Amino acid sequence: MTNTARFMSATTLIGDGIRNPQNEALGDLKEIMMDTASGKIAYAVVSYGGILGLGDKLFAVPWSAFSIDHENHKLVLNVSKERLKDAPGFDKDNWPNFADPAFTSSVGNWYQ
Repeated sequence: MTNTARFMSATTLIGDGIRNPQNEALGDLKEIMMDTASGKIAYAVVSYGGILGLGDKLFAVPWSAFSIDHENHKLVLNVSKERLKDAPGFDKDNWPNFADPAFTSSVGNWYQ
């Protein structure tokens, strides 16, 4: 990886597909959530299961759970499709409180 590949804009990643190591599609990156106190990316909001943005389920996935395949320009999440379908999610009109310690613990434990 070159030094320039270490730095990417959020808009470069938003909308990109997410795959697991088996190359199964796991959805798309919808949003990146930053912890403003630390200045670090905390979560990626992943959309899965809908058609043209309708009926999709959103998932908050800890940023640390991803790796980036720079060569193929995709995010990789080491989770099976079945496990992601069962993950705690939310809908686009009812986002969780990302600062809630119970939420942080719940999501963190799911993707360990």
